[in-house]
Amino acid sequence: MRRIAMSAATTTLSVSLVGCGGLNAAGSSGDASPTKGDDITVGLLLPENSNPQYEQFHYPVIKAKVASLTRGQGRVEYANADADAGEQARQLQHMINTQVDVILLDPVDAHAIAGGVRKAKEAGIPVIAYDRLAEGPIDAYITFDNELVGEVQGRSLLQALGEDAGRSDKIVMMNGSPIDPNAQQFKAGALLALDGKVTIAKSFDTKDWKPQTAEKNMTEAINEIGKNDIKAVYAANDGLAGGVIEALKAAGVTDLPPITGQDAELPAVRRIVTGEQYMSVYKPYPQEAERAAEMAVARAQGRDIQFAALTRDKVDSPHRKNIPAHLVPVVALTKDNIKDTVIRDGMYKAPDICTPALAADCMATGLKK
Repeated sequence: MRRIAMSAATTTLSVSLVGCGGLNAAGSSGDASPTKGDDITVGLLLPENSNPQYEQFHYPVIKAKVASLTRGQGRVEYANADADAGEQARQLQHMINTQVDVILLDPVDAHAIAGGVRKAKEAGIPVIAYDRLAEGPIDAYITFDNELVGEVQGRSLLQALGEDAGRSDKIVMMNGSPIDPNAQQFKAGALLALDGKVTIAKSFDTKDWKPQTAEKNMTEAINEIGKNDIKAVYAANDGLAGGVIEALKAAGVTDLPPITGQDAELPAVRRIVTGEQYMSVYKPYPQEAERAAEMAVARAQGRDIQFAALTRDKVDSPHRKNIPAHLVPVVALTKDNIKDTVIRDGMYKAPDICTPALAADCMATGLKK
């Protein structure tokens, strides 16, 4: 059983991986007599726009999957809070007022949204936590194994530093938003890999995951540590990695240290090709989004057997035990496996990555012949 530390509400999340991947019931009818038909409304609340994956992948995939599962009769009511917890609370209340059938909630602030989740429950509307675990009486949770994400990032940094890596190597940690529980899990996983093996010279929590804030913080770290003494940078996602790289370049660093990322954003994949960014964490968003849509439709229609088959993992929070869940695995994305991950899965095509300016690098990486 993995234990994942949740910040935001200073909680601990324990995860059982039993049954992970056993989703053969997803495409079946599951229950003989659903309580609702295909004419359902799925509310989708996403937290912010600084990560382009929400608009580019999550929402479109969920919308298409809901339509497919309901023979075109179901619809998705979508709202993005733009990192404003108060706005998300208002959006959630609107969905309660309009009586959507089920809500997929990716919270801006896991603690602040708890009251809204309780209101939805009182109104008879199921709430499924999506990507981030919200507090309150949620019906299920779907996410990636977030502590593993941080471990993968940390191990990748150690691999990049080589066998001679040691306590004399100073690294900077550029973590995510302090009110995002996932960010705290990423950090906890990274610390498991890095603690005692290198020296964490500076560590920052980045408000609202803003790349501009990461750039400012990295400039502070460079001025304090010295640009030539930073051997690697843990950046929690690709947006932060971009801000870190801008700060290093502005300081005159031409031979960039290994820098991690997460989300496999297109600019980051290009930076991996050129060598500016060492790695990212590829999280198969289509799989997460499709599973979330399947869970939402099954829950809204009262297909309890199918819903149980889709949520065979379990998570514990301090407020509730055995929350039904599904954890999606992740992959370290480097130059060596771009073809076998983001291209194979249809996230990008080689021409999307290989702009004319990257022709030589793409040739060397095997993406262009």
